[in-house]
Amino acid sequence: MEELIRTNDPVVLSYAESLMKDFGIPYMIADQGMSVLEGSIGVLQRRLLVHEDAADEARRILIEAGLGAELRDS
Repeated sequence: MEELIRTNDPVVLSYAESLMKDFGIPYMIADQGMSVLEGSIGVLQRRLLVHEDAADEARRILIEAGLGAELRDS
């Protein structure tokens, strides 16, 4: 799995998730359960992960959707 986005912004994460669903790219949101432990104050970042085989396509989709600044270095 390759990490594409790490953020504590729920809007960015929701938009990225929606794009992955729309284009049929399997993904995983890591660290989502940690918000329960932190008290839901948004300090801990969540990560959008995709399989290495789909990473280039997912990056292209996210860039075209205006989320290029949110991407982690590959």
